[in-house]
Amino acid sequence: MKRRDFLSLTALAAGTLALNPLTESATPPDFVEPVWVPLTKEVKATRVGFGTGMRGGQRRSDLVRAGYSKATELLRFAYDQGIRLFDCADMYGTHDVVSEALKGKPRDSYVLVSKLWLRPGGALPEVERLDPQETVKRLLRELKTDYIDVLQIHNMADNQWTREYAEAMESMEKLKKAGLIRAHGISAHANSALELAAETKWCDVVHIRINSEGFNMEESITEPAKRVEAGVRMTKRLHEAGKGVIAMKVVGAGNMANDPEMRRRSAKFISQLDSVNVMIVGFGEKEHITEFLANVAAAKSTG
Repeated sequence: MKRRDFLSLTALAAGTLALNPLTESATPPDFVEPVWVPLTKEVKATRVGFGTGMRGGQRRSDLVRAGYSKATELLRFAYDQGIRLFDCADMYGTHDVVSEALKGKPRDSYVLVSKLWLRPGGALPEVERLDPQETVKRLLRELKTDYIDVLQIHNMADNQWTREYAEAMESMEKLKKAGLIRAHGISAHANSALELAAETKWCDVVHIRINSEGFNMEESITEPAKRVEAGVRMTKRLHEAGKGVIAMKVVGAGNMANDPEMRRRSAKFISQLDSVNVMIVGFGEKEHITEFLANVAAAKSTG
């Protein structure tokens, strides 16, 4: 996304946000998004999160490919702007860089999300899929933390996942009871998987693909407008079932890269959905962060 495509910082919705740091340890910059919201009964998060998995796989993503120095600088900038949820996954390979960026920050000042890839296939270098309790031991070392706030089964795409991953779900429940994770759930790439999530007591938190334009959403629906309608209905269904709802693909996984107005429209659209708790974006530049936060601020101020 080119720098000239972004809104000037001088147009940042002046006066629409309280410029207060989230914790005493944070140095407030000129523009802060300090709003914390409930995600589950146990977990609160900032309403905007940093998605670290843009074009992720084989433990690499755009954030990793950007290089360690730029990645840590970008993550720290996001933290200082008030973005305090960091969305990771084993297949992204971003645990190490996130832990480095958050080094020295109070653990209760940010939220860590990670995901386990349990399906066969090439998303991970190794073929074997270990029990979640074994994998989480490694993830905790990589993240340099005693607990993960939200751990999910990654990329569920049908309504069979409770049967296929029953053992993993049981293992994750043990991790939750032991205090090594605080909530569990799924990320989903099909409405059928989300329907099952709404009916499943075990599922605390879900990721759902949703944006104003219908990009990278439910593939079984051909018309973008109908995809959006179905997505909104699904967020409401999940919210009413008591699930924490994390919106992903909010700017269409890069499909809005050359259209600032479309990005503004989608940020407003998601911001005004009461059925969405948190929205995550795969930021690649500091300007991406300031623009998105300005769009959210403007959306919240206009109602």
